[in-house]
Amino acid sequence: MQVSSLNEVKIYSLSAGRSLPEWLSDRKKRALQKKDVDIRRRIELIQDFEMPTVSTKIKVSRDGQYIMAVGTYKPRVRCFDTYQLSQKFERCLDSEVVTFEILSDDYSKIVFLQCGRFVEFHSQHGHYYKTRIPKFGRDFSYHYPSCDLYFVGASSEVYRLNLEQGRFLNSLQTDASESNVCDINPVHFLFAMGTAEGKVECWDPRTRNRVGLLDCALSSVTADTEIEGLPSISALKFDGALNMAVGTSTGQVLLYDLRSSNPLIVKDHHYGLPIKSIQFHHQLDLILSADSRIIKMWNKDTGKIFTSMEPEHDINDVCLYPNSGMLMTANEAPKMNIYYIPVLGPAPKWCSFLDNLTEELEENPESTVYDDYKFVTRKDLENLGLAHLIGSSLLRAYMHGFFMDIRLYHKAKMMANPFAYEEYRREKIRQKIEETRAQRVQLKKLPKVNKELALKLIEEEGEEQQTSRKRKQKNLPSLLKDDRFKVMFENPDFQVDEQSEEFRLLNPLVSKISEKRKRKLKMLEELEAQGQEEEEEPEGKASDAESSESSDDEKGWVEEVRKQRKLLRQEEKLKRQERFKEDQQTSLKPQFFEIKEGEEFRSFKDSAKKQKLMKKTLEDRLKLEEKLGTLNVSDTTVGSKQATFKLKKSEQQRKQQEAEKWHRQERKTLRRSAAHLKSSRGRGRRFH
Repeated sequence: MQVSSLNEVKIYSLSAGRSLPEWLSDRKKRALQKKDVDIRRRIELIQDFEMPTVSTKIKVSRDGQYIMAVGTYKPRVRCFDTYQLSQKFERCLDSEVVTFEILSDDYSKIVFLQCGRFVEFHSQHGHYYKTRIPKFGRDFSYHYPSCDLYFVGASSEVYRLNLEQGRFLNSLQTDASESNVCDINPVHFLFAMGTAEGKVECWDPRTRNRVGLLDCALSSVTADTEIEGLPSISALKFDGALNMAVGTSTGQVLLYDLRSSNPLIVKDHHYGLPIKSIQFHHQLDLILSADSRIIKMWNKDTGKIFTSMEPEHDINDVCLYPNSGMLMTANEAPKMNIYYIPVLGPAPKWCSFLDNLTEELEENPESTVYDDYKFVTRKDLENLGLAHLIGSSLLRAYMHGFFMDIRLYHKAKMMANPFAYEEYRREKIRQKIEETRAQRVQLKKLPKVNKELALKLIEEEGEEQQTSRKRKQKNLPSLLKDDRFKVMFENPDFQVDEQSEEFRLLNPLVSKISEKRKRKLKMLEELEAQGQEEEEEPEGKASDAESSESSDDEKGWVEEVRKQRKLLRQEEKLKRQERFKEDQQTSLKPQFFEIKEGEEFRSFKDSAKKQKLMKKTLEDRLKLEEKLGTLNVSDTTVGSKQATFKLKKSEQQRKQQEAEKWHRQERKTLRRSAAHLKSSRGRGRRFH
């Protein structure tokens, strides 16, 4: 079962997974199910729910018990019984089916419109009667009050076949050259047909006169839509007495109120493909429209997208199971898809177990596992020596890392660490030896990781045992013997860092309490080094000093917290001083930035201002330039406007001009001083 989510709407694909060939024997099928995990875990809701090559149409009987589908090749119809979750019958036909209609509540009366102008009737036992219409048909509808079949197709006429009299009646003459689809309103039985010219003609079956005409091709063209050619009507569906949805060949869906000639809303699929099917979901006020690529569910009042589905193969038809959240599609593939969307409604009564299954999946969500890919972080790539592959097609960026081919990962790991298997083998052997040693009589030994924490737990366990003996209560299990916390005393990654800021602030009395444990720990290590047996700690003999140390006096706790904070501030100050010394010792090197060809260098300081300026409209920018004096707008005699711009000087040019100006002033002062000195010397000579 595949699960997808869009707009927080979960969609469960019940037909995902591989299907087994029909010609395989039961023995081989059982053998494959044992070997292949995917086949064993798949959900086959209805057995053999598929066609040999392609399925074209799919419908559900009014009682909800039977699902009927037509397809090729050879042309055939298959009926599936939902109560038995299997196929009930299969009938082959002479030519391909364009569309079909179930006239009864079950499968006992069916009408098929075939591509060879044939109309074939089937009863419960099989083929009943076959007739022919004058022109090729494309769609038909059944009028229940008069028992008439209305056929539309490659003709301007609408052919009427009365099933009570068993003969053709007078045709309806329309203004259209060809008609594609038709439908009859289930409330007041208004007959509507969609033409190739993009119009919808509405007829009254009682008087056989046209009562309305809608130009949908003109209404489907809006300012945002881009179309090629004249849109024709490709889908038509009534909703209640007043609403009607129309689908065009260019991918637009128009929702009409029959009292108005303008559409209430126009929804574009943006694929340019003909709309194949339109369904209504009344509980959530949704419209389900589908082309050959996508199924979109959107609100009929606002047009906001509810969710969408994109199957792997092209869609031919969509069927919504009544009063449920199940959706079935006929595709350009042998397998017909079944989707379950819990938000739309509950599962049908014949597969009510789907509700329990989806609830369990929502309670225990599983992350997606890619069997052929390995997720690695940037640090892992650097350790493997593959950091140069970032940006290439071999790595696919995802969240805080990358996906890479599992084969490439194994090769790189073998080259980076060729002795990894040997280390893994030694570790496994060591674990096996330790497991066998655990069965022997052992000394009381502390673990390698978190020794102080283990000693604390042993002391607390001893105190609890003493109190439980006095109160005659059962002893609680020890954390050291619990398998769930075993890794905490084996893996060095779980080592408690007592020098961290969090530990020292959250445990202000740990320095006092840990002194006693450190002394005991040192004594135990000396005993282990000498090979002596470890004696158990005496219980219930705590001195007054120990009791005072372990007391929870509020004043002592506050003083200890203040002391720890003061120490942390001093350490932080020392670190800052060290960083400042390092910064003074390090020599700054110039950084060079490469400018792409065809781009201008822009100042780093003015980049934010220029980005804000570029977001403004042209009018605002012109007003700003006019205020700064770089733009002058004046009216001409002809009546037009003349704009004069002054080029802005860059920062570099401004600095260069200031430097030149300063140099000029300096040269003037030098000349004046030289002239003054020369004149003073001449005067002195004349005086002598």
